[in-house]
Amino acid sequence: MYQPTDLKKGIVCQIDGKPYRVTDYNQKVMGRGGSIVNVKLKNLIDGSVIPKTFKGQEKIERAEVNNKTVQYLYADGDDFHFMDPQTFEQFQLSSEVVDSAANFLKEGDELNLQLFDERVINVELPKNVYLEVTYSEDVVKGDTTSSVLKDATLETGYVTKVPAFIKTGDVVSVDTTTGEYRERKK
Repeated sequence: MYQPTDLKKGIVCQIDGKPYRVTDYNQKVMGRGGSIVNVKLKNLIDGSVIPKTFKGQEKIERAEVNNKTVQYLYADGDDFHFMDPQTFEQFQLSSEVVDSAANFLKEGDELNLQLFDERVINVELPKNVYLEVTYSEDVVKGDTTSSVLKDATLETGYVTKVPAFIKTGDVVSVDTTTGEYRERKK
């Protein structure tokens, strides 16, 4: 069990049988009256965010969230197929569960799944991934004097803005939380 002051950013707790991650934390001390803790909680099942206030000595239940390393195999319509590298058992997840992670999945990649009550609630990607540029427009000579951005299609089909010097065939690092270009692989 957590005390309200234990609820720092990133802590996973359980409220009404659902797992929540603390995304924002604010504590207000009230003199002799103790303290009030205001948090924003993100529901790990449906993604909704709720504000919640805890007072004094309330108890908050810990959520038993487990991580499982899996290998991404392929996509088939709206289904994404994965394999457990220890047991070689294959399973599929729907596009609703995979969500925006689908933009950065390459065949053969290893990633973590978060499970709550043996149900997958989140596909956890690394902070940055390297992807090959499969298509980008050529730069017109003279357009490289300022920081011009252009669209580039990556090997997963995701389109992002990149600097003008990036060409088809380059490998670039992309931030998986924002989808933005970070750097060209050296």
